[in-house]
Amino acid sequence: MARRIAAGAAYGGGSVGLLGAAAVGVVLAEVQLAKRLVGGGTAPVPPSADGRYGVAFAGPADPLRLGMLGDSTAAGQGVRRAGQTPGALVASGLAAVSERPVDLRNVAQPGARSDDLERQVSLLLSDPSGAPDICVIMVGANDVTHRMPATQSVRCLTTAVRRLRTAGAEVVVGTCPDLGTIEPVYQPLRWLARRVSRQLAAAQTIGSVEQGGRTVSLGDLLGPEFEANPRELFGPDNYHPSAEGYATAAMALLPTVCAVLGLWPESDHLDGARREDMLPVAKAASQAAREAGTEVTAARAPWALLKHRRRRRLPAATEPHPHPHPGERGGSTRADRPPGTDTGTSSRTARAD
Repeated sequence: MARRIAAGAAYGGGSVGLLGAAAVGVVLAEVQLAKRLVGGGTAPVPPSADGRYGVAFAGPADPLRLGMLGDSTAAGQGVRRAGQTPGALVASGLAAVSERPVDLRNVAQPGARSDDLERQVSLLLSDPSGAPDICVIMVGANDVTHRMPATQSVRCLTTAVRRLRTAGAEVVVGTCPDLGTIEPVYQPLRWLARRVSRQLAAAQTIGSVEQGGRTVSLGDLLGPEFEANPRELFGPDNYHPSAEGYATAAMALLPTVCAVLGLWPESDHLDGARREDMLPVAKAASQAAREAGTEVTAARAPWALLKHRRRRRLPAATEPHPHPHPGERGGSTRADRPPGTDTGTSSRTARAD
C-alpha cells in the first residue's frame, strides 16, 4: 500500500484510499466521540525557539543553520518554554556534538498539513543568507485527521524535500506519528488510526528517501512508550506531547541529524544485533514504520539502509540567545539566558553508548 501511495504521488495518480468504504460507517460514532474527548485540555501556544544555541562554542567557524518545518509537533505545541521544544532540543544537541553554535529558525505552523510545506520552504529559502545546512520536517498527523488524500500528502512532502535538497540543505523527516496511541481514542478507531498512520509513514519514507532525504520513524515513539506512560508523555490536551515526549522524539532525531552532517562516524557495516539491514526501499519503509527511531537512508537503488542508531544524551534544556543581528534569520528578540541556567529539565539518556 505504501508503494502504491508513493507511486501515485510521484506519477500524478489519483487518491489511493487507505481504508475500505465499509470501515467508514463502523467508526463514525467513534470519530465523533474522539473529537469531543481529544483536546479537552488546553495546549499553550508554542513558544518561539528561534535563536542561537551553543554560544559557548563561538569561534572562527560559521554557526550551523537548522530549519524546522511541519505541524504543531515541529513547532512544540504543548509546552511553555522554548527550551522544551523539539527544535531547541535538537539545536542544543547539535551544538554540543559539533562544538559550533547553531542558529535555529522554526517555520512550523500548528494545524499545518503537508500542503503548507510549500509556504514554509519558501520562507526558509527566502533568507538572504542562504539555505539552512540541515532541515528537520515533522508532519503527517493533520493529514490523517483531516482526511487529506495520501497521494497528495506524500506529493507535497516529496516536493518540499526536493526543493530543500536542490538548494543544498540536508533533510531529515520525522514521519507521521502513530495516532492510534491517543488515549481517548477507542476501538475500532484506535486500530484504524494506527493502520492509516503507519501506511502514511511508510509512504512518506519511500518518497523522502527517493528525493535524497533521510527519515526517522516517530510512530512507535508515540506508540509503546506513549501508550505505557500517557500521563508523562502527553501534554495537558491529551493530544500533543509533553516536554518528556518531545525529548524522546528529539533523542531519536539527533543521531540522524548529526550523521547526515558528517558529525557522526558513518560505517558500511550493518549491526545484525541491532537488526540493521539493507532492504528494498518499500520493505525498509514498512519495517521502519513499525519500530521506533528507525532511520532509513538511500543506498544503491532500489535499496535502502535500515539503521537503529544509539540515542544520545541531550544537554540540559536551554533558552535561545538572540542572533547577533536581530531580524536576520528570524532572530528572537527574547532576553538572553546564559546556557545551562534553565534547570527545569534534566539531561536524559535513552540508552548507554
